[in-house]
Amino acid sequence: MTGPGSPPSARALVFPLALAQFIASYAATNMNVAISTIAEDIGTSVTGIQTTITLFTLTMASLMIAGSKLTDILGRKTCFMAGLIVYGAGALLASLSQGLGMMIIGYSLLEGIGSALLIPPIYILITVAFTDLRQRAKYFGVVSGAAGLGAAAGPLIGGFITSTISWRASFLLQVLVVGWIILMSRKVAAAPRTGPRPSFDVTGAVLSAAGMFFVVFGILQSGTYGWLASRADFVIGGTVVIPAGGISPVWLFVVIGALFLLWFFLHVRAREKAGKVPLISLALFRSRTSNLGLVTQNVQWLTMQGSFFVISVYLQQVWHYNAIQTGLMLTPATIGILASSAAAERFASRHPQRRMIRVGFLAMAVGMVLLLAMARETDAILAYAPGLLLMGLGVGTMLTASVNVVQSSFPEDQQDDISGLSRSVSNLGSSLGTALAGSVIVAASFPGGQPYALALTTLVVISLLGLAAAMFLPREQHAKETPSTAA
Repeated sequence: MTGPGSPPSARALVFPLALAQFIASYAATNMNVAISTIAEDIGTSVTGIQTTITLFTLTMASLMIAGSKLTDILGRKTCFMAGLIVYGAGALLASLSQGLGMMIIGYSLLEGIGSALLIPPIYILITVAFTDLRQRAKYFGVVSGAAGLGAAAGPLIGGFITSTISWRASFLLQVLVVGWIILMSRKVAAAPRTGPRPSFDVTGAVLSAAGMFFVVFGILQSGTYGWLASRADFVIGGTVVIPAGGISPVWLFVVIGALFLLWFFLHVRAREKAGKVPLISLALFRSRTSNLGLVTQNVQWLTMQGSFFVISVYLQQVWHYNAIQTGLMLTPATIGILASSAAAERFASRHPQRRMIRVGFLAMAVGMVLLLAMARETDAILAYAPGLLLMGLGVGTMLTASVNVVQSSFPEDQQDDISGLSRSVSNLGSSLGTALAGSVIVAASFPGGQPYALALTTLVVISLLGLAAAMFLPREQHAKETPSTAA
């Protein structure tokens, strides 16, 4: 990268980064349309595949902050390339899976770890390369649009490949794309580090990962045990720890996770007082603008991933759609994301970031309400298209704005840390979305229940909470100027 303003250099930097973000987001949703096929092929259940999907996004969320710190230690390009290699190896292993165990190792763990290494450098490189807010918004729009497009197009592309070839071919496609990104990324030159390399806070990394893991894993268990009274015996090592009718073990896991996160907070504070470099500085949480932006990011990905999961499972289990039919049905959402992401630069120059976030949440909530009103008793595409299109437009409108709000709240020397925190919060939202939607579906699947309507209604309420957070964003958003740096 010879200069942030040069169009050829900008394209050489942004395209492989956007493609890498696309493939990581694609991996989070392409399996939704093939849940039944994969479950039958490798001898597991729909719940087993749902767990695998949740563990993938959970692995990303748990390790994203650690991955960001490694970016600072090892270098942005080095971490990006290492992430691609680990991700590619995981996709290859997943394509060869004969059982749930190998699928979890390849897809959930290796692809998740690879994503945690490669995603933080994407946003850091763009932030330090493009200092003008409008120009940065343009390229954040490209990358965020690639993220949303990957999530929305995952069902369509994955469905087509699964129906015409095999679900295994979908993973092999990821291997080929990752190889192509590696070849293109040789031209990406990262700025050399100035000053000593920080140490890696191993204890902090373990505590933060454990905390987020147990919280999301606990929510995932609600599908089996329920939220209040346990619907089944909770057994560990052959011993009944909580009998059926007792308090749900969901809260046991959530409390354990909360204690780990409290321990992490105390550890970071003690490390900072001792003059040591923590995994992440508590100073990042002193910006009201950034904090609210992080909340909106989390809710955006939670509602998007959760709604796509609910709709995909509904079409397959109620209307018996195959993979490609499910993907085609979700096409209006893909179109909406493409259209609004393409207009990100123009929106950023004409409207405040907070207005775009508010409009995005409102559009997504209205879209889900339209689905509830029009698509509960039919599988006609015209009943789904308006709601899905509005959801896609809403997602594409607010994704770039939220990233811009958070990243632009800090100077260049804090970009490594805030990028990791931002991506961790977003992926935690994705994990919570799939886990929460899946648990509501299962919990409401008893006689007289309406699981899909209840799950979608829950997501509407959560999106309105995101809108409420966006209402408190400050009126003016100004990017902190950073020096023009070769990326």
